[in-house]
Amino acid sequence: MGREFIQLFDDWAEYYEETVSGQDQEYKEVFERYDHILETVAVRSHGTVLEFGVGTGNLTEKLIKLGRKVIGVEPSKIMRGKTKARFLNLLLFDGDFLSFPELPEKVDSIVSTYAFHHLTDTEKEVAISLYSTMLDEQGKIIFADTAFINEEDRQECQRKVREQGYENLLEDLQREYYSTLEVLEELFTKNGFKVSFEKMNSYVWVMEAIKAV
Repeated sequence: MGREFIQLFDDWAEYYEETVSGQDQEYKEVFERYDHILETVAVRSHGTVLEFGVGTGNLTEKLIKLGRKVIGVEPSKIMRGKTKARFLNLLLFDGDFLSFPELPEKVDSIVSTYAFHHLTDTEKEVAISLYSTMLDEQGKIIFADTAFINEEDRQECQRKVREQGYENLLEDLQREYYSTLEVLEELFTKNGFKVSFEKMNSYVWVMEAIKAV
């Protein structure tokens, strides 16, 4: 359920900002329009927001600036430390998409960026089912993450990355649990959400799921 990646998060914490700002050529396309992607997720949220995978707090900052009340969940102790240094009053828990402490209040939106792929499709379904019980009608899930239209799209992306010689990125694409839009739509729909997708760059889509009546 993503916990196997905690060491990766801890190691990444020190150069995370360099990567997301596009300084790492290998991952430049993945993080293209990074600020706009975070802004899109933040703007589409409302009310009290539960944020999974806060990282170093970049999305958190945008949510707070919009006046949202934010409850954060982050499995990496190092990442949590960096975020708490930025937002001293932020309510921030040790946890992940499936395992986190009881929340102090009901939430209206659940958000995350660049993290949902740490769950297998089976775990994603468990998570979405859980969130369905947490949200009232018109409650929202807004996630931004790498995804593929279908399996053919996945294979074509890996072919392109292999030709570019980006071995680390290729390893990531093959190791982690990136879903297809077909699978994601099925998972959200069967758990009572109406979902839409918007492509933000060559890799990342924003998925906005609204709890149906």
